[in-house]
Amino acid sequence: MVGQKIVTPTADDLAASARNASSKGLPPVHDWNPPFCGDLDMRIARDGTWFYLGTPIGRFGLVKLFSSILRKDGDRYFLVTPVEKVGITVDDAPFVAVDFEADGDGAAQVLTFHTHVGDRAVAGPDHPIRVERDPETGEPSPYVLVRDRLEALIDRKSFYRLVDIGAHHEGWFGLWSSGRFFPIIPSDELP
Repeated sequence: MVGQKIVTPTADDLAASARNASSKGLPPVHDWNPPFCGDLDMRIARDGTWFYLGTPIGRFGLVKLFSSILRKDGDRYFLVTPVEKVGITVDDAPFVAVDFEADGDGAAQVLTFHTHVGDRAVAGPDHPIRVERDPETGEPSPYVLVRDRLEALIDRKSFYRLVDIGAHHEGWFGLWSSGRFFPIIPSDELP
């Protein structure tokens, strides 16, 4: 392969490969190890908007398709098919949790999150909730693990609703789901 030029696929090439790979649900991107083909000018903004060549991708079906072949390796994000792997930029988390349902209460409560691309995650041991706080402002950024190292930023309206159903446990204010407590903030830091 000496002297062979690696060609970065276009978004159309990736979409065609993704359609083939995801025809039966989420493809097993974690099992694929294709060659790296370079970086693509594709970006996921903090609000979940996908951009290609600086322009928002307006077709929901295409965004959903690309999200199905997204993988995180280390600190980088890639679109992966059986034959190609391209790097993309993610400003924060690749998904946004735009809603949730809460069933039950206390330690028996179950929180089910829904993302802007149609994924569903039941918070618990396999889908933990975590909260990062800005060191300067203290502003919280809450996340839930959706699938295989891919998180969703929990949107503001949902986070406020979560705070309303939060509880104190062992010196922390947080959330119960699927028998597990997820701390948000130390209880003594609340007004």
